[in-house]
Amino acid sequence: CETCSEEEAKYRCPRCMKYSCSLLCVKKHKLALSCNGVRDKTAFVSVNEFTDLNLLSDYRFLEDVGRTADAAARHPIVHGPTTKKLLYCLRNKARKCDIDLRTLPIGFTKRRENSTTFNSVEKKFYWHLKLVFPHCHAEYTLKRVPDDKTLADILKPYIDPVESDPVVSQRLKIYTMSPQSDVQILMKIENRKQNSVR
Repeated sequence: CETCSEEEAKYRCPRCMKYSCSLLCVKKHKLALSCNGVRDKTAFVSVNEFTDLNLLSDYRFLEDVGRTADAAARHPIVHGPTTKKLLYCLRNKARKCDIDLRTLPIGFTKRRENSTTFNSVEKKFYWHLKLVFPHCHAEYTLKRVPDDKTLADILKPYIDPVESDPVVSQRLKIYTMSPQSDVQILMKIENRKQNSVR
């Protein structure tokens, strides 16, 4: 025993690797060395000593980190009074403009990514848009799109034969080659039954 040097050691501390003979000696060594007895998951392990157990331990550690980060993002403090106040103002402005604005619960990725704002000086909404082109399996996200911008202007950089970006237009060839009258713009209806794709 590395604490009392009298008895034969039976236990080894997972953190500092000190050998102890009894619970009393374990407690003494924890006090003397300010050791908590919990294995250090981030301790260096050389390549020669690295085993499958170390790999599994690292994997579990990363999973724990991911869970902790996710829990922190969902914590009420992150979505405190300031965030609630901004959301409340946004809903009020939308109601005055006859817009049925709905928000996802805290913790949803779509809610976290959404950048929709209301500019009180210009008195206009700046929307967060997601354009989905199903025939090309392409998706594009637009941030801060003013509410007075027409759909034709929004789509010009994507499917206009002349004004669109060459790389984008190549990817969206089906749309750029088709007559403008054949292109349909649809908006997904939310809050419907699970199997509904209307």
